[in-house]
This record gives sequence, structure tokens and C-alpha cells, in this order.
Amino acid sequence: MDNAFSSYKLPRKYDVLINFTGEDINRKFVSHLNYAFSTVGLTTFLHHPNAVKSTHIQEPVLSHCRVVIVVFTQTYSQSAWCLDQLQQIIKWHETYCRHVLPVYYEIQPSDVRLQKGNFGKALKATAQQTFSGQELKHGMSRWSQAITKAANLFGWDESNHRSDAELVEKIVKSVVNLPALSVTKFPVGLQSHLEDLFRTIKNKSTEFCMIEICGEEGSGKTTLAKAIYNQIHWTFKEKSFIENISQVTGTRGYIRLLEQLLLDVLKQKVEIPSVDVGNKMIRERLYGKRLLIVLDNVLHSYELLEVWTYNHYRFSKGTVIIITTSDENLLMGQPTYSMFRIERMNAEESLELFSWHAFREPKPKEEYEDLARRVVSYCGGLPLVLEIIGSSLFERTEEEWHRVLFAIDGRHRVSEIIKVSIEGSLNEMEKYIFVDVCCLFVGKSRAYVRKILKGCGVDADIAIRVLIQRNLIKIDNNKKFRVHPLLQNIGGQIIHEKVVGDFEKNRPPSKYETEALQWLPAKLLAAIESVQPTLNSQYLFKKLRWISSYGLSSECLPNNFYWDDATVIDLKRSLLQFLWKTPQVLRSLKVLNLSHSTDLTTTPDFTGLPSLEHLILKYCSRLRKLHQSIGSLNSLILLNLKFCTSLNNLPTEIYELKSLRTFILSGCSKIHIMDKDIAKLESLITLIADTPVKHVPFSIMTGSYTQIIWPIRKFTVRTIHNLAGRSLPSSRATLREGHSRRPAILDVKHLAGWSLPSSSDPGR
Repeated sequence: MDNAFSSYKLPRKYDVLINFTGEDINRKFVSHLNYAFSTVGLTTFLHHPNAVKSTHIQEPVLSHCRVVIVVFTQTYSQSAWCLDQLQQIIKWHETYCRHVLPVYYEIQPSDVRLQKGNFGKALKATAQQTFSGQELKHGMSRWSQAITKAANLFGWDESNHRSDAELVEKIVKSVVNLPALSVTKFPVGLQSHLEDLFRTIKNKSTEFCMIEICGEEGSGKTTLAKAIYNQIHWTFKEKSFIENISQVTGTRGYIRLLEQLLLDVLKQKVEIPSVDVGNKMIRERLYGKRLLIVLDNVLHSYELLEVWTYNHYRFSKGTVIIITTSDENLLMGQPTYSMFRIERMNAEESLELFSWHAFREPKPKEEYEDLARRVVSYCGGLPLVLEIIGSSLFERTEEEWHRVLFAIDGRHRVSEIIKVSIEGSLNEMEKYIFVDVCCLFVGKSRAYVRKILKGCGVDADIAIRVLIQRNLIKIDNNKKFRVHPLLQNIGGQIIHEKVVGDFEKNRPPSKYETEALQWLPAKLLAAIESVQPTLNSQYLFKKLRWISSYGLSSECLPNNFYWDDATVIDLKRSLLQFLWKTPQVLRSLKVLNLSHSTDLTTTPDFTGLPSLEHLILKYCSRLRKLHQSIGSLNSLILLNLKFCTSLNNLPTEIYELKSLRTFILSGCSKIHIMDKDIAKLESLITLIADTPVKHVPFSIMTGSYTQIIWPIRKFTVRTIHNLAGRSLPSSRATLREGHSRRPAILDVKHLAGWSLPSSSDPGR
């Protein structure tokens, strides 16, 4: 594959390539597998000697595939064509880190892996017929290596299944769920590490397996953990990959980690009140389960679940727990773990990885080779540094290369080299967006960040694309921003220097400015904490557009804070009893999030917030009163009062919200919604509530689309599925009770005048 990575630019044509030989196996098994894939919308390429004229797999075919399934049979080793193709498949697998899944049909996996029995005899006979002289030993070795590598991958043994139908079902289900995580475009040197990890996990397949992947920052620990997770996750029913765990534990610590784990494994969102309760839930709910758990970038031992390290006997045999860390002593004293250390890349691997990013090919261009080797020598064999420096030099002139070399000359710390590269290759807008993402937007969706920055008057689309191309930020499978922890620290250094340069003045701060500093967002405050006490905070605060701080400990905000131009105020999980003492005017504010502020008793006067679009008060369990000025929020489109359990009633002014589209009241059991009031909300699209609306008003029905969601215990979802647009028996009817325990979602687009069971019904 001379042009291997060009495939990243090609559209995918086939989801699955099935490699096999023999008409019998085609009729017996492969045809059923092919049909099963088609029923779930996956396209296949049946790859056997009669299907491809060439004696080698055409690169575009493999380039357009996501998964290759190799069907080993007794006759597979009789086909020189198949054995040649298998070499190409394994090379494709190692180059792209793509999935190759073996199936053993009417043959023992050990016969394939060790090339023994009839399979081994046929292999030798085929080699003797194909090669002659000195080529025989070399050709036989190449085939043998390819077979062994394929057989060492996780796959399926037909003899372990009751029928072909069961085997086909398992294969299709597994392929549909592949892969879980994006790894890297250029996995140089990754395959050898993967093989070592595979060996360790296979050797402990009948016991509890805990692996610590350790190495320096930027050495590729997360990449390796993602790659091994992608290769084996489909063999586990219960699994979790928690990336950059320090970010997860940063908001609510250990409890947040427990909640995330239970969400991933049980597919249930759980609110955990304390560490003791959380540990007990882990022990009870995960008891006896075979788990795959990856904790990435663990910095401290307290971030590890005690129940995993000391009570691992509670989990089923075959459980695999992988931890990545820079601290090789993190699991010291644990008798059950294996350590896997990632060393720095050697010179040739470093040059290859750098070249992929700087030239988009495995070797440097001839005229740049000397420059490339000089730059690589400063990168210290660390993949992160090679990736960032290489990306910054893509399509740059020779003069620009010399400038970078001059800038990094004499710098020995990795962070200094990366920081110089960032400052030299980004314009001011790109640099500002990079800092914003590092300090505020890691874990936030791209659409959300775009909206926030647009509210600040910044069109960041081009800058974000550049940062992604330079590998400074990444977008994960959930469309959320991810930044390497080392790069986050560098972003903090940049903003620290910027704050010192822009805001330091030659006068002491006023009393109110000193008071206001405590409300600075935690990330930003950490970045400027060493600034001299002459900081002019009034000027600083007037520059803020997006304010996020968790767990504020005071009963209200100070009177003299300067958030005049703020677009978003996110103070979730605070201890605020009320927001501010006197009404404030924040004309640009679009989002106010006070969720989980359990001490909040009343909302502020909203008169000075004319642009507010989202008001989020969910889980404010002591909230007793909504200020009547809420009716003045003419721009409000979302109001979330979920589980505000102390709310007894709603102010009548709330029904004056002409722009409100989403109204969430689930868990507010004391609130009763009146039909005539709901009818006033002319823009309402979604209403989520416990209290039923007995008669859905005609004025809502005539809207373009309306959803009403109740947690109805005894409604059968089937009875109300796809009713929209069908002819109904009468203009008024009653939906009958069924037996579903899941929330019912009713499309009421065409159900004008229908009545629902009254609130006195026991099913409510």
C-alpha cells in the first residue's frame, strides 16, 4: 500500500468485507451472514477467488471497508489466493488500526493459530505448489505470520454456538456496535504495543485482569487504551471508557465518577448522594458482572474505585480494567495488576510519524529531509509533540521551517516546545479560541460552543477547523471537544500571560473588585492566581461573556460584580439561597443555569434580562417561588423546573410566555396544570409533566408539532405509536391503559379533542 493513508479521503463504499473460499461455505454460512448484514442496512463485499480478478486485494476495496471478517475453514489454507489476500488484510489492519474479525467454521482455532493438523498440512502443500527454491521458505513464513496474527485477534468459534443462526446473530450485533472510539489517523508503532496487550489479556481471560499503562505525558497512553478498547469492547456486554478522568472528577469528585460508571454500564442515570452510598451501589449493582473498564489519565490514587482495587473478586472472571497514568507507582502494592510502560519512539518511528503529519506521507520530501530530521530531534520521541509540530509545518515554506527551528532551539521542556509552536503558527483569533476551549469548553458540544461564541460576537468556525487540522483540539464521537491535558496546561499558561499583560494596573483594587474576584470562573482564576494585587478586576469582568463556576459557597452574588455583557451564567450545584439582592440589568444574557442549587429558595427579578432564552432550575429542591416578572421574558424558549419539589404553584404570568417552546415540570408533584392556561402558550412544542392535561386544547393541536410526555406507568407505547395522520374513530376518545413501565411519548399533531385518563386513575 504505497499510498496507504490516502484512504482517509475516500468515501466508504462497503461496511463489511467477508474473506473466504469455497462454494460450500458460501451456500452454508456466508450467504446467511451476508443476508443478515443487509437486513440491518450494512453493505458487504464477498471477497473470494471468483469475485476478484486481481491476485491481490485492490486497495480501494479495503479502503472503502470498515470491517473485514475472515472465515477460516479446512480448505482456507489450500488457496494461495486467500493466503496472499490475508497478508494484505493484516497489513491494512496494522496500518489503519481497523477491525479484522476471524470466524472459525468447522475447524479448531488452535489448528489455525499453530498451523497444525490438516490445516497445517494443506498450508505446506500450497506453499510447495506456489513457491520454488529460496522463495519457498520466505513465502511460507509470510503466510504463517499472517495466519498467526489473524488467529490472535478476538473472534468466533462456530462450535461454541448452538446453530449458525445464533452465530450469525452474534456477529452482526457485534459489527453494528463497532467501533466505539476514534483513535488516530497515523498509528505508527501502535501495533506492537497492541499485540503485547492482547497477549496479557488473553493469558488472563479466565481471571480478573488489571493493567496499568504508564508513560510520560504525550507518549500515547490514551491512544493505546482506545485502540485496545476498540479491539475487544464488542466481546463485553457491560463496559465503560472514561476519558481524562481528572476532568470527570473535577466537578463533583469521586461521586461523579461513580455516576458516570453506572450510566455507562447499566445504561441508567443515577443520582448518588454520598461516597458510601455510591460504593455500595457499585458493589451491589455490578456484582458478578464481566466488565471492561478503562480509566484514562488517572492522576491520584483517590480517583480509583476502591471496590475495583480491593474487591475485584466480586466481579466475574474475564473482567478487564485498564488504567492510564503518568505515575508508575499508582498501583503499587496491588498484587493483581500488570504494568505496561510506553517508551519514547525511536528515531525512525519518530521521523515516520512526523512525516505523516508534515507531508501526509511516510517519508519527508527529499528537499526537506535534513530540516525534518533536525525538527524531529527536538521532539524527544513523544507522539504528541511530533503530531503538533508536524501539523504546524504542513504546507509551510522552507523559511517558515527555519523560523520554527530557531524558536525551539535550546528549549528542552516539552511544554515550551509546543507553546512556541502554537504561538508561531496560530493567528490571534485561533489562539484566543484555543485558549477558550482549553479553559472553558472541554467536554462541551461543538454546537453549544459555536452558539456561545456567536453570542459573544465571534464567528469561530474557521478557527476551530484550523485547530482540529493542527491536532490541538479534537472532536470525539459525541461531537464534544477534547484537549490533551498537557495542551490544556499550555492554554492556561497563555491566558495567564495575557491576563497579566492586559489587566495589570498601577493602583490597588477597590473593596468591591476584591470581593468580585471570588466569583471568577475557577479555570480562569487558576490561570491568573499569581497576578499582582494591582489587578483591575472591573475591566477584567466587563470582558467576560461566559461564566461557569460550580459549587459556589455564598448565599448570593455580590452587588458589585461586572457581568454586564455576559451571554451565559452557569452556576450549577451552588449553595446560593438567592441570586442577587437587587435587580440586575444583563441585556445580553441568553442562558441562566442554576440547576442542582438545593439551597435556592426564590428566583430573582427577571425584568432586566430581556434576551434570556434558557432558564434552567432543575433539581432546585427548596425553590418555593418563581418571581412574577418571569412573564416579561419574551425571548424565553426553554423553562426547566424538573424536580423543583417545593414549588406549590406557578405564577399566572408564566402563561404569558409567547415564545416558550419547551416546558419541563416532571417531578413537580404539587403543581397542577390547567388546560385553559396551557392553551395560552401558543409556541409550546414539548410539555413534560407528571400532572396530566385531561383535555389537550385545540389551540395546541393546531401547532406544527406538539409532544406531551408523561411518566405513565400503565400505558402501552404501541397503542399510541404512529397515530399521527391516521383516521380516528371519533373526534373524542380515551386512550386505554396498557402495561408499559416506560414513559409514553405522544405525538398529538392530529389528536384534537382527545381526552386522557383523569389524574385519579391508579396508573398515574
